[in-house]
Amino acid sequence: MSTPTIAAIVPCYNEALAIEKVVQDLKAAVPDMEVYVYDNNSSDGTSEIAAAAGAIVRHEHQKGKGNVVRRAFADVEADIYVLIDGDDTYDASYLPAMIAELRRGPYDHILGVRKETTTTAYRPGHALGNRGFNWLVGSIFGQPVSDMLSGYRVFSRRFVKSFPALSREFEIETELTVHSMSLRVPQREVEVGFKDRPEGSESKLRTYHDGFRILSLVAQLIRHERPMFFYGLLGALAAVVGVLLSIPVFIEFFETGLVARFPTAVLSLGFVLAGALSGTIGLVLDGVLRGRREFSRLSYLRWSAAPQSD
Repeated sequence: MSTPTIAAIVPCYNEALAIEKVVQDLKAAVPDMEVYVYDNNSSDGTSEIAAAAGAIVRHEHQKGKGNVVRRAFADVEADIYVLIDGDDTYDASYLPAMIAELRRGPYDHILGVRKETTTTAYRPGHALGNRGFNWLVGSIFGQPVSDMLSGYRVFSRRFVKSFPALSREFEIETELTVHSMSLRVPQREVEVGFKDRPEGSESKLRTYHDGFRILSLVAQLIRHERPMFFYGLLGALAAVVGVLLSIPVFIEFFETGLVARFPTAVLSLGFVLAGALSGTIGLVLDGVLRGRREFSRLSYLRWSAAPQSD
C-alpha cells in the first residue's frame, strides 16, 4: 500500500514568536508531512520565519480564520489533512497517534480534545464557555462533543472536500463540528496536550465578541440543520402566547356575550396564526433539508476514505 500524503494547515496572524517552533515540531512529529503556513496579513515577519523553518507559505488576505480554512481546504491536495493553530499551544507530538487513529477506522474526523499541561493554558472564562457550547450543540444535534472549539484536528480527504466552509472567523470550529454531526461522519476524539502561548504572544480571540459570533452561528446552524425544531419551537411559543391572550377574551364572552377586548382578540388570533405558519415553514424546510443532506452525502461519497493502516 502506498504511503498517504499528509498536509498540515497552519493558520497564522502575527505569530513570529511561535511559528518556527510549530513548524519544527510538526516536521519532527511527522517527517514526511508537508506543512502549509497560511499567513493572514501578518505584519511581524511570520511568513519569513515560517519559510526559513521549512514551511510552504501561502497568503490569505481576507481577514479571519474561517477565510483561511476555506482557502486552504480548496487549494491543498492530500490524503490526510491536519489543522492546527500557529500559536504553539497544541502539542504536535500527539499528531502521529491522531493520524494512526484516523487510518485505523478509517475515520473522517479526529478531534483533538485539549488537556491542560499548565494551569493557565485556558484564559479565564474560556473553559466554562467551551463546556457550555459543548452541552448546547451536543444536546441539539444529538451527539456528545468534548471540545467543539478545539483548533487541533485531523481529517480525511472526503471530509475536507465536502465541507462548505462558510464561516469567516473563529466560529469555523463550530461549523466543522456541526458539519461532522449533521453528515454523521465516522469520527473519534483523542486527548492532546494544551499549554500556554509563548511569553509575549497575545491571543487573537476576543472573549465576548467571538463568543457572541459563535452563539450566533450556533443559532443559524440550528435554523438550517434542525428547521423543524427551530420553527416548531417558535410556533409553539407563539401559539401559547396567543392562547394565553385569548383566555380573558373567552371568559368575558361567555359571561357577557360580548367581545369588549377586540384588539386583544385580534392580537391573540395573530399569534396563533403566526404559530401555525411557523410550524408549516418548519415542515417545508425539513423536506428541503432532507434533499440537501442527500446531496451532501453523495458529494461526500465521491471521495475516497483515508488510506487504512497496513
